[in-house]
Amino acid sequence: MAELENWSPDRVREALDAGSIVLIDVRTPQEYMMEHIDGALLLPMAFFDPRALPSQEGKRIVLHCGSGARSGKVGARALDAGITPLAHMEGGMAAWKQAGLPYRGTDMSTGAPAMKNAG
Repeated sequence: MAELENWSPDRVREALDAGSIVLIDVRTPQEYMMEHIDGALLLPMAFFDPRALPSQEGKRIVLHCGSGARSGKVGARALDAGITPLAHMEGGMAAWKQAGLPYRGTDMSTGAPAMKNAG
């Protein structure tokens, strides 16, 4: 039986920069609007259908959420539907931010989008 691979935020960043993965954010649209990783596609857990996942031809699918819990559940559902190989980002968005990796957030003083941890 296939298992869900656990990827670190650094590994996800390297693969995303190389164009070798499709990163899917399974959080709510509201969470995504407040902050998200550039290049991530939004497919909320509440509306998740494994048949809606993009083709993995040439690219691995990596799921992420806020902490890793939701992406783990969504990943299990996708594996049950025969979607393999499949990975999720350990620790989710919280681990991404803790690693100091860049993301698009909201400037709380203006409400405008702003890059965070952009170095």
